[in-house]
Amino acid sequence: MGLALAGFAVAFYDSYSIYNGQPLWCPPPINGCNEVAASQYGRIFGLPIGYYGVVYYLDMLGLAALLACDPSARSVRGGAVLYAALGLSFSFYFMVLQIGYIHAFCIYCAVSALTTLLLTVTAASHWRATRTSS
Repeated sequence: MGLALAGFAVAFYDSYSIYNGQPLWCPPPINGCNEVAASQYGRIFGLPIGYYGVVYYLDMLGLAALLACDPSARSVRGGAVLYAALGLSFSFYFMVLQIGYIHAFCIYCAVSALTTLLLTVTAASHWRATRTSS
């Protein structure tokens, strides 16, 4: 749940800043956050990517809460692994876009990608640890 909350905080800050037309604060020497957010790749179906991140992390938080209530629920365990892996795929894709096409680096995207990687590892580890109990 802590990882989902951390990811939510990053996505919410990004979304809140973009929604209010404020520039994102990028820690020196990184200065590509606003360039990435303003790029042609910064939106999907007209919505900033951060909005999708907020929904993703809230969903992961919900799955984590359900697993806290019933750690052996097979469908929830499988959903957590698949949803985390889907998020990891998108994070990888967005990192490739930053490096290969936008030529700018966003620290918030990197933190989100790392958080999603850790969520995927955690979900897969939980799956393995509880697979005999279902």
